[in-house]
Formats: sequence, structure tokens, C-alpha cells
Amino acid sequence: MIKFNVKSSAKTDNIYQLDGRVPVMQALPFGLQHILAMFVSNIIPIYLICGSCVPDKAMQVMLMQNAMIVAGIGTLVQLYPIWRIGSRLPVVMGMSFTFLSLSIVVASQFGLGTLIGSVIIGGLVEGVLGLLAKYWIKLITPVVSASVVTAIGFSLLSVGADSFAGGAGAADFGSSRNWLVAMITLVSCCVIQWKCKGIWRSLSLLLGMVIGYIVALFLGMVDFTLFHDLKVITLPHILPIKPEFNLGAILSFVAIFLVSAAETIGDTTAITNGVLKRTITERELSGSIACDGFLSSVSGLFGCPPITSYSQNIGVLNMTRVINRFAIATGAIILIIAGFFPAVGAALGSIPNPVLGGCSVILFGSIIYTGISMIAACAKDNPVRTSSIVALSLSIGLGFTAVPAVFRQAPEILQTIFANNCVALVFVVACVLDKCVPEKLGQE
Repeated sequence: MIKFNVKSSAKTDNIYQLDGRVPVMQALPFGLQHILAMFVSNIIPIYLICGSCVPDKAMQVMLMQNAMIVAGIGTLVQLYPIWRIGSRLPVVMGMSFTFLSLSIVVASQFGLGTLIGSVIIGGLVEGVLGLLAKYWIKLITPVVSASVVTAIGFSLLSVGADSFAGGAGAADFGSSRNWLVAMITLVSCCVIQWKCKGIWRSLSLLLGMVIGYIVALFLGMVDFTLFHDLKVITLPHILPIKPEFNLGAILSFVAIFLVSAAETIGDTTAITNGVLKRTITERELSGSIACDGFLSSVSGLFGCPPITSYSQNIGVLNMTRVINRFAIATGAIILIIAGFFPAVGAALGSIPNPVLGGCSVILFGSIIYTGISMIAACAKDNPVRTSSIVALSLSIGLGFTAVPAVFRQAPEILQTIFANNCVALVFVVACVLDKCVPEKLGQE
């Protein structure tokens, strides 16, 4: 059972500690800051799947509400584990982009029922692998984790650039108005981060977003149509779509779930190494992967695609150093409330893309910096071996996926896994090289 420690004294300084209570009204803005960083990204996968496979508008709205609730529940379980499921780290969960292309293909060919059935079974497989992590987790060495974290940062740069310019597909993409709002948001975040101290510095992203939002409001960029015809409250629907099971689709999802596990390993390692300044424990890795899997199955029960750890929130942790589980849990609760009260979700969803993009530029760059720092730590012991593994894995992973046609002659399952997923390819190449490159390379 999830338990909050209500007996400990609430102190503002606890925001920089993993444990300890923070006054609720002071914890809320830090939790909200995390939700604003991931809110749109959490909605986009379900939005794209609905756009291609769910013509019923009422069903679309209901699934988006469910997506918020599931992301909030997943985040709470990571923060406050249930048995061995959850890492007890400041990990924020949300709908995964890794499964997006496969989800659309499966839903289009076999129907939404097959998609949901594959998510439920695939999540159970990853969850069990997480519980059994002690038998295989040593295969993931520090240099592999460092390569994956760096790849995650690079993989997000285009997402930040798209938002900065107005959002992919926007009619005014790259317009001077979008650039103006994004730059004001970016500069506001930087100035507050550099010039302010204490809590104000820690809230630099939220304050930057507020400034960007006000500017966008005066420029007529805030979409208020989201508030039209809203119900006061809506209840979530369990199993809105009847699961169906197709062996081929399930095997494809299991393969992608292994990639999702690699991303979660990279994210949780980045948090402990880059933010907490210590080595991650076997229990934390096991719990984070188990949560990634089992909560994805729960997501399937709500009719949603899999969830995973959100890398952009690692950027928030890096910038603010606010790691308190209670503070971040308030954000998860906001997300769950947004799932019940459409007006809350509409308010968060009305934030223009350039405002989010202005913040994302900093966040995603900080993830790359974390990866580079991890690489530097590995290089202290053996720079030649580390440089060989990192250079090859990143050049192959980032380079080949930049030209997806490279995989045109490969089997379809390999195209699905690797063609547009640099993190997956970097992970596999780094693992192979880690086993093949001699331990004493360059030390003879």
C-alpha cells in the first residue's frame, strides 16, 4: 500500500531531499512544474492513435482522460512502491512514444482490441523481467547506461525544436510569433535560473512558463476552445475496449517492451548518477522496470498504450535539484485530478507549444550533459575502451536512425524496433560492444 509519512514535520528545505514532508502549498508548484513539462507529451501518443484509429470523438476524449489518470497512478507507484513494484525515486511516468508506430500499425491492421491485448500481455512480460532483474541486470554496465542516457537526450532534441517552432504540423510553424514566445520563455527561464536564489531558482521553469503563457495570451495564441461544452466531472472507464490476443502482435510488443526497459534503465540511472550523485541499486532498477511493465498493463486496462519513465522530467530534476518525492507526488495527484475534471486538463492543455518548447531546449540539453558526465566517469578507469564503445554505439545508433531507409531490406520486426528508435539501437550496439571490446584495451 502507498503510504505518505504524515507524522514528519513539514519543512520547505526538504524539497532538496528525497524524503521528508514539504508544506502542501509549497509542494504544489514544484509538482505542477513537473506536470507542465510532460503534460502535452503524455497526451500526444493517445491523440495520434485516436486520430488514426478511433473516429468516435467521445471515445477519444475518454481515452485522453484515462491517459492522465494512468500517468498519475504510475508516477505515484514509482515514488511510493507497492511491494517490489516501483523504484522509490523521483521518476515521472507518462504515455510512451516508443510504441507509437507499432501501436498505430497493430490498431489499423487488427483493431484496437488487439492493440490493448498486446499492451496488457507485453507489460506483464516486462514486469516479470523487472522482478527478476537480479539475474540479468549486471549485463547493463555503467558505460552502456551512459550511452543510453546520452542517446535519450539527443533523441529528444527534435521534439523540443518542433515545440519551439509551434508544434509539428502547425499552420504557422516557424513563424516569428512562435519564435518570439519561445525565446521569451527560454530567456525568462535562464534569467531566473541564473539570477535568483533558493525556491525562486528552483521554480525557474514554472515561472518561465507563466511569463511565456502571459505573452502568448496577449498575442492571441491561447486556444480556449478546449473549455467549450466541458462537463464538470467525468469518471474513468475500465476496459472501454475488449482485449483481443494475436500472437504476432504480442511478440512485436514484447520486443519493444525490452527497448522500453532499456530506456527506463537509462532514465533511472541518470537520476541517481546525475542528480542524487550515487550509484543506482539493484532494487531501484528492478522496481523501476517492474513498474514500467505492470503499470503498462494497467494502462491497457484503461484502453491506453504503454507508459514509461519520462526523460524530460529528468531535465527538470537536473535544473532545479528538487527531488522530494512528496512534492513530485502532488504533481501526480494533479494529473489524476485532471483526469476526473476536464477543466483542469483543458487549462494545462491550453499552454501553447512555443511556451513548452522554450523550456524543453534547456531540459533536453541537461539530459545530454548528464550522459556526458556519466561517460566521463566511465572514462576515468579506461578512456580507450570507453571511447570505443560510446563512439561506435552513438554514431551507429544516431546516424543510422537519422536515415531510416538503411533498414529497408531488414525484416519488418527489426524495422519496427530500430528504424526510428535511436535509443534502442544505441542500447543494443553498446551491449554487444561491451561484451566484445577487451577489458584492458589501451592498458597494455
